[in-house]
Amino acid sequence: MSRKIFKTGNSAVVSLPKDMLEALHIQDGSQVDVMLDQPNRQIIIRPTEHLPIVGVDADFARQVSEFIAMYRPALEELAK
Repeated sequence: MSRKIFKTGNSAVVSLPKDMLEALHIQDGSQVDVMLDQPNRQIIIRPTEHLPIVGVDADFARQVSEFIAMYRPALEELAK
């Protein structure tokens, strides 16, 4: 699948198709790891693996992740 790179601010951006995002269980605001495989001339993007926090229930962690994803722009503004 061919995608076009475009500029936004000082960065270059490539859009990812919805079906790929869904297959990886990532969405707008998700953390991903971006790596360069220079010998093979590839960029690798994969979901960041979150290590479980001792004493935090999985349902609570999911709720917090959903909250952050939903309110990320507001939280980023508040953090300034």
